[in-house]
Amino acid sequence: MAHFARLNETNEVIRVHVLNNEVITDGDGVEQEQLGIDFLTELHGTGNYVQTSYNTNRGVHSLEGTPLRKNYAGRGHTYDAIRDAFIPPQPYNSFTLNEDTCDWEAPVAFPDDEKAYRWDEATTNWVEMIG
Repeated sequence: MAHFARLNETNEVIRVHVLNNEVITDGDGVEQEQLGIDFLTELHGTGNYVQTSYNTNRGVHSLEGTPLRKNYAGRGHTYDAIRDAFIPPQPYNSFTLNEDTCDWEAPVAFPDDEKAYRWDEATTNWVEMIG
């Protein structure tokens, strides 16, 4: 299945459309993003559509394919045309954008001890969840 994000005027994802791969495959069997854009424009009217990959997260394709636009687009994500990437909403003010993955990172690494933690923005640190 092919996935396309519909963007609003500020490049925020407002919806993700799922299309059959046949819709975006040309006569030579090659997938073409523009075919999906044309299909969605005909179906829903003028809009800004950008293809996204369900299998891409943090710049890695989970099936060892070619990653597409750093992250799978979700509602509320932003498409950055300069980076050609979908960026999720910033979860906390203290998190910074990793330019390689186009995902947000805490200023302190997540503990590696198999315990459950939550982020505490007031202390800008991970706090163990008890109970």
